[in-house]
Formats: sequence, structure tokens, C-alpha cells
Amino acid sequence: MLDANQLLTDLFRAYYCARKNKRKTINALRFELNFESRLFRLYEDILQRKYQISRSICFISFKPVKREIFAGDFRDRIIHHLIFNYISPIFERVFINDAYSCRVGRGTSYGINRIDYFIRVCSDNYKSDCYILKLDIKGYFMAIDKTILYKKIETVLLRYQSIVKQDINLVLWLIRKVIFHDSKLNCYIKGQSRDWLGLPKSKSLFYAKQNKGLPIGNLTSQLFGNVYLNDFDHFIVYGLGCKYYGRYVDDCIIVHQEKDFLKSLIPKIREYLAQDTELELHPNKIYLQHYTKGVVFLGAIIKPYRRYIRNRTKGNWHRAIGEWHSRFVNQSNTFTKAEWENFASSMNSYFGIMRSCNSYKLRHKMSNRILSLFSGYIFVCDASRKVVLKNL
Repeated sequence: MLDANQLLTDLFRAYYCARKNKRKTINALRFELNFESRLFRLYEDILQRKYQISRSICFISFKPVKREIFAGDFRDRIIHHLIFNYISPIFERVFINDAYSCRVGRGTSYGINRIDYFIRVCSDNYKSDCYILKLDIKGYFMAIDKTILYKKIETVLLRYQSIVKQDINLVLWLIRKVIFHDSKLNCYIKGQSRDWLGLPKSKSLFYAKQNKGLPIGNLTSQLFGNVYLNDFDHFIVYGLGCKYYGRYVDDCIIVHQEKDFLKSLIPKIREYLAQDTELELHPNKIYLQHYTKGVVFLGAIIKPYRRYIRNRTKGNWHRAIGEWHSRFVNQSNTFTKAEWENFASSMNSYFGIMRSCNSYKLRHKMSNRILSLFSGYIFVCDASRKVVLKNL
């Protein structure tokens, strides 16, 4: 049953979620100038089923890897948060524990710790043989079938419709609008054509097949990416009996004592993906090795008794510090409060990743570099290696 007052409350909540850490962007500032009347207008459009998705901005992001991004209009990002707030608690009931993408409390650090735990338990604390099978899905987001995705979402929501906080038909209508919207038909391309050079066609929405592909950059795409492979997760864990299994987006890892057993899984997984999701395993990204060789997962190299950070992650951190410092110098050694908070958030995200690995010396080195570049403006807490701001 439609609760109009609750919808308006939820819309305001989604607005505050959408503007978090984005408040200084042009689109967010433009919307905030008269945000109450704009939200009421959006509210009326939803009630009357007149809501239309606006133009998005398409560009290439080069870090941490090259990706094609579609940034939705701020008004549309509010809808993304509205949908997320409605359906994420429901899907948390059906996701397996070891799906690590876009979930509170189950991020990269949790995923690294879990895979390390799987290896230790499966190998009896490194005293017995065990093997690691790592798989990757080819062009995952661009290969997602929209019809299959919608049916998977609809099935779960109808099963749990009694706990949906809003009219289920309205929620499904908004979800259909987002899923079946073709972002590439109405987008502003930011950057130059050469930015796309070297980007595989399987990673571009402009080359996706009809009725396939989700834009990278939307909050809903991250959640939908988890939903699309949820049945696959259950098939691996319960259908194939793999209790040491974890997945982050399309990177899957299975740990088992027998190498032949893991080999036998590959054709079964390939067949299931083709039939249930119309996805394909990447033929050049199938990794099967003894645990002593280590495995790369979520930016970390996991080996017996130790974990290291990939050189690419170290390089990204160095570049991030350099870019922030250049920006600081160009602004006559001044930052706004919001800029200081964004800087601290960026640095602390790296410290968080490093703390999951053997990286004491690296954290100490990077702390000293931050102190030397921003001396007198920030300090770093030695106990936790966390950037702390003062005099704000």
C-alpha cells in the first residue's frame, strides 16, 4: 500500500545520503540551492509515475585501473539511494556471508581476512596441502542481462514484500526505470576520444549487446552486481559443496584440499553461468595454484604467514599524496574544512587497507611523508596510523 508521507520522508533521507561527501560538487550545489522544492517536485513525479532519468556524464577514470564511468545527475543519484535504502536490507537476508562488494562491514579488509582464514583452515595451519582456484567473469558489468537481473530482483522482493517499507509496485517501477534506462543514448561525453584508446570493448557500455550492460558509477549498479550473482554464490556453496568460497564483484576464489576437485569445478561453473546468467568465464584469468604460491585478492598478496600490498596500490597512494599536496600548494597552502576532511578520508582508506597486511614500515614511511608535506596542519596518531585533523 502506498504511504505518501513515508515516501517523502524516505526521499529526504535519500537526498542526505546522496550529498554525503559530494556536497561541494556542481550538481549537488545546484540542487541544494532550492532543494526542498526540488525534492517535492521529484516526489510528485514519482507519485504520478512521471519520473524520467536525466542526462549522465560519461568519462574515463584511470585510477586505480582504466574504467568507463557514467556519472548520473544528482537528482537521479537520489533515486539510486532511495532504491538502495529500500531493497538493500532485504537482500542482506539472502546474500551469503562471503560476498564482499558494497556491503557494510564486509569490505576489502574483511575479504582479505576471510580468504587468509580459508587458506589457514583448509591447510590445517599450513601443514597440509590445499589449492586455490581464482576465477574472473569476462566483461562482467557490460554482460549483465537486464531482463534476467530484473526477474531476480522481482522474485526476491515479492517473496519479502511484507517487510518492504513502501508500495512494492512503486519500488519495482523505479527499479525498472533504472535497470532498463540506456545511459549511452543520452549522455555528455567528458574528455577526449583518445581516453578510450586501450579500453577493451568488453568494458565499454557503447559496445554492449542489446538489453545488456549496467553503467559503472551508479550505486544501484554495485548492488545489482551482487544480486545478479547471488544465485551463483548459493550454487557454489550449497550446490557444489565449496565452504571455502568468497567473491568480490566478479572475482571469485575457492579453496580446497584437492586440486582435481577444483579442476572438475571449472566446466560446471562455466555451464551454470551460461545457463543462469548468460555470463562467460574469462579464459585468460583462471588461476589454480598451491597455496604456497600465494594469491592476489583485493589489492593484497596473500601468502603463508604474511600478506603484502601490491605495488600498484603503493603507487596509487604515493600519487594520491602528491596530487593532494599539489592542490594544497596551488591554493596558497590552504584547504577548506571539507577539503581537509576529504583528504583525511582518502588517506585513512589506504591506512585501513595497509593495516590488513604486513605493512608497519610502509605505514610509518607514509605517515612521515604526510607529516613532512603538511607540517603544522595535521598530525598522525602513532598508535593507529590514522590521519587526524586539528584546528578545524
